[in-house]
Amino acid sequence: MLPAIAIFALTVVRQMDIYTRKSRWKLYLGIGGALIVGISLVYTNYLTAKLADEEKRKANLLLMAWEEIKTDPRPDCMPCLSCMDITLHSALIQSNKTIPAILVGTDNNIIDAVNLTEDSAVWARELKKMKASGAPPVQGLDYELYYRESTILTQLRYFPVVQLLLIASFVTFGYIGFSNARRAEQNRVWVGMAKETAHQLGTPISAIMAWIEHLQITLQENEEGEEVLQELGKDVQRLQLIADRFSKIGSAPVLEEVNLYEELHQCRLYMEKRAPRKVAFQFPDPASSQLKVKLNPPLFDWVIENLLRNALDAMEGQGQITATITEDAHYAYIYVSDTGKGIPSSKFKRIFEPGYTTKTRGWGLGLSLAKRIIEDYHKGRIFVHASEEGKGSTFCIQLPR
Repeated sequence: MLPAIAIFALTVVRQMDIYTRKSRWKLYLGIGGALIVGISLVYTNYLTAKLADEEKRKANLLLMAWEEIKTDPRPDCMPCLSCMDITLHSALIQSNKTIPAILVGTDNNIIDAVNLTEDSAVWARELKKMKASGAPPVQGLDYELYYRESTILTQLRYFPVVQLLLIASFVTFGYIGFSNARRAEQNRVWVGMAKETAHQLGTPISAIMAWIEHLQITLQENEEGEEVLQELGKDVQRLQLIADRFSKIGSAPVLEEVNLYEELHQCRLYMEKRAPRKVAFQFPDPASSQLKVKLNPPLFDWVIENLLRNALDAMEGQGQITATITEDAHYAYIYVSDTGKGIPSSKFKRIFEPGYTTKTRGWGLGLSLAKRIIEDYHKGRIFVHASEEGKGSTFCIQLPR
């Protein structure tokens, strides 16, 4: 029995260490991702600036070539072969395959266009868009050149956004996959250790029961001894219940229809005897009403006892524990309140994680097992309904009718 419990404790300690470091992992991953995106953004901006300058130079050369072609010779200039040869200028215009550009005269009429559909109406619409963008045209002697960025430059500007989405998607799916795999492995560890603990407890319990029967025969006329043996018998029954609870972890428990008021009352009777005298229990009267729900009583009692133990720890020996039951057409609700220290809102979900505990001697198993029992086995929910630091907490258990 001891080796199994020791291994179980060691596993829990390791899980506690994992949860204390998990927030740091998230922080480091977030910082790393931000650095990657930041460096990518800076470098992409550098490339887009260089490409934008290059396209502006191309636009200037395009305007100069057009002006050479479109401008008539001066009256005092006798055209020579060099003035009449426009082969180089035409080749320069035709080499531009990426930048949509429109040549506009001094009277704001469209002279020519490149990399646009051969349609004057399209040219007019594109010119209107280019002017609306606010980008200044390239100024020449007799003409102006309006142009917009190439498709490559536009795509490059949006590349950091696309990259960010891809990285975010990769990280998200990777994190979900890793978390599911880790949770599945963790569940197998919890189930295996719980069953092994139940198995290891079975042998000494059977031996103790045999010794109790032997002592009952030996101490038949000893009233004090018989009273001690009766109490030992009760403790052994309690150990059997604990072993039975552990053995049910990971298996599909049998649910039976029980009166929720009566079941809650039995939990109260057990815990009230073991609570400090200055702690008051205010539970509904089991005779006041009946509410039938399907439960596995040993596992459900375990959940309630865990909540009550946590409440007793939070109140430090004095206060009040209150339980109420409500219902609607589909669910029954059990509210367990205490007047203890309360829980910070940032810890509402984390307290249900295996291994998380604020107690110096706690293993952090109670609420995680309670969550598994209620959600996995009873198809319900357990959550912190309300809490205020210094005033107390209220847990809610929601069970299907």
